[in-house]
Amino acid sequence: MKANQINQMFADAAYVRMGGSQSELKCANYLKEKCAQMGLEAHLEEFEVDMADMEAAELIIDGKVIPCKGYLCCGSGEVTAPLYYMPHDDVYSLSGCKGKIVLNDGYMGYWRYQDLLENGAVGFITYDGNANYADEDIDQRELRSYVSKGNKILGVNINAKQAIELVKGNAKEATIRIKQKEYKGKSHNVVLDILGETDEIIVLTAHYDSTSLSQGAYDNMSGSIGLLGIAEKFAKEPHRYGLRFIWCGSEERGLLGSKAYVAAHEEELKNVAMNINLDMIGCIMGKFIACCTCEEKLVHYLEYMACVESFGIRAYQDVYSSDSTPFADKGVPAVSFARIAPNNTATIHNSYDTAKVMNAEQMVIDIDFISRFVAQMANAGKCPVSKEMPENMKEKLDIYLARKRDKKK
Repeated sequence: MKANQINQMFADAAYVRMGGSQSELKCANYLKEKCAQMGLEAHLEEFEVDMADMEAAELIIDGKVIPCKGYLCCGSGEVTAPLYYMPHDDVYSLSGCKGKIVLNDGYMGYWRYQDLLENGAVGFITYDGNANYADEDIDQRELRSYVSKGNKILGVNINAKQAIELVKGNAKEATIRIKQKEYKGKSHNVVLDILGETDEIIVLTAHYDSTSLSQGAYDNMSGSIGLLGIAEKFAKEPHRYGLRFIWCGSEERGLLGSKAYVAAHEEELKNVAMNINLDMIGCIMGKFIACCTCEEKLVHYLEYMACVESFGIRAYQDVYSSDSTPFADKGVPAVSFARIAPNNTATIHNSYDTAKVMNAEQMVIDIDFISRFVAQMANAGKCPVSKEMPENMKEKLDIYLARKRDKKK
């Protein structure tokens, strides 16, 4: 795959692709067509996702309307209560939640939400953006079903500048009003098989959806283009292990595409030797990493291989927040490749994630290195990575997937 082709694909996909939307489906069909242009037949696998149409969302603080976006799937209604800013989640801070609308730093994760419910909060506010940026963008967030577990309180998201003013001004009372229609929709995985000599396969993944403000060039059209480049290479080269390429939908909504895939294909996973995931490669600045959710031996193998191949890398053992995780949780050894940019050179989940932060020539280099690693594994007499998930990785998976609380935090 050449740099000019890569640039064209970034241009073709320069639009927001939220999971479950028509624009996400448009991109799924685009990826399918790119496979067809290489003489490869991909297909779409649909799966169910929670959806909501927001009809009205309003936040009033001490009589003043504050720009906001209501949390999708948090229910509808109205609540008025004292406003409580809670930067900590210690026992003392949580004790102040009862009967309050709570202003939170960061995302509304599982444990924070459960803490709010347990301590009697009646609503919540989060914020995003950056106080030093000129824009006042507000991301469209959702109350994920595995976070709420059916226990819903109203929530809105605001810009960081507004959050600062609320705390600085010692705001007293908040009202949240939300009206939305909640329903079940469809998202899609794009699946392509390139057969090998055995029934065992290596699964390669990348997500193609984006968040509400983002064109998602870096996160993660880059990985999606990377899979196309690898597929192009192996369509022309014989290999021992079969290769299954999965462009995952709705990753930004909680890894929904990869979760749906492993649930629907659980019996087939016994024939999956490993998962290779691409999530954010080819940016102008940044270091290339390999996060291995498997035995530590793969870390050392990648370090040795990269040195031999004259390629800079940082390999380590951990859980990566991407589509590799549902595979690893089912016992499939996984590695995620990414080129991580410094925050002041490329950011994600906002309107600044465009092709401007990408480097097509670096994309070619990254794809080439990953392809050489795939070739090592796909042509092995026996894939050397153990399918026994280490205990330390099992614990990290339990923590990441909110089955166990991280006692270190």
